[in-house]
Amino acid sequence: MLGQEFYFEEPFYVGFSVGGFELGLLPSAQPGTVGPQPFLGVANIESAYARLLELGASMLEPVAEVGEGIKVAAVKDPFGNRLGIIENPHFNTSVVR
Repeated sequence: MLGQEFYFEEPFYVGFSVGGFELGLLPSAQPGTVGPQPFLGVANIESAYARLLELGASMLEPVAEVGEGIKVAAVKDPFGNRLGIIENPHFNTSVVR
């Protein structure tokens, strides 16, 4: 979905560098849709949501505005994991290190 390769891969952890942030996946963890829900920031939530569905995800929560121009949505990936996405016009990318 992100269109980039991992920078680190071991049986216990797969690491990606995404816009200056660490995205880590645990290959041996149990897939699920309950518990803490990470949100991946996107520039255009409608196109990102459509792309996730195109790649085989299924809808959990459609795109919804939650106030102040912020929109969220969630899908279940083909492996059974929940993935939330968020479009937040107030997020200041210039402070990302």
